[in-house]
Amino acid sequence: MSSSEAIGVFDSGLGGLSAVKEFLHILPNEKIIYFGDTGRVPYGNRSNSTISKYAFQDTRFLLEHNVKLVVAACGTVSSVAGEALRAKLDIPYTGVVNPTAFAAAEKTRNKKIGVIGTAATIGSHSYKNRLQKLNPEFEVFELACPLFVPLVENGFIGQDDQITRLVVKRYLSELKEQSIDTLILGCTHYPLLSGAIQDYMGSGVALVDSGYETALYSAKILKENNLLNDNKATQNPEFFVSDTPDDFQNIAGLFLGRDMEHTVTQIDIESY
Repeated sequence: MSSSEAIGVFDSGLGGLSAVKEFLHILPNEKIIYFGDTGRVPYGNRSNSTISKYAFQDTRFLLEHNVKLVVAACGTVSSVAGEALRAKLDIPYTGVVNPTAFAAAEKTRNKKIGVIGTAATIGSHSYKNRLQKLNPEFEVFELACPLFVPLVENGFIGQDDQITRLVVKRYLSELKEQSIDTLILGCTHYPLLSGAIQDYMGSGVALVDSGYETALYSAKILKENNLLNDNKATQNPEFFVSDTPDDFQNIAGLFLGRDMEHTVTQIDIESY
């Protein structure tokens, strides 16, 4: 394994591109290979066995590209299949749960932390379990928000969009009543709704972006394993999807916050 090899990142759809945005900022010398399983999104309402099957297929695809680190930029996969992936892989792996939980534990002052995610993520209690291992005094309030992913995937992300604001209020009203001071965005799609979420929750609630925290943690892993790329040449990311890539350019620009030179290739993920 060489420091010049790529970081492999995957997600159930394109939400993981919000993590890639942070990788490009925090680790600008690294090559990123991204797989978005756009043909089978969302994972959050699937059974645990199906989620695990998909996660291993996605990982096998990335391993074909000789990546030096595998990142599950997906709260659902990290919660349901993360430990199984870690046990099977011969290279470093991280999901989003551990780095995000550590960050939330650092931010909270009143020890009341909210977690929002897909039904599978919330059903696994992965964030709650991790947080309460860090500090048994934490009160953790979990909430599934299944409509957030399709909102993002269909471009309803503006903080002033009436549909988005209505859905945010509908889901988060009960969390607001709990007087939390920290809210984990436990799905990499959710940072794109952070404007509307912050508006509704108020400035006194700190939002924890799982993609950002995972990028920081990945940098730490690479440094500890002497795998940071010291080549200063520009590294253009490569993108792969499992459904038609026709609208990828527009959607990728939305998630990445910029247009950039890239290739996007459709693959048959079922063959892995």
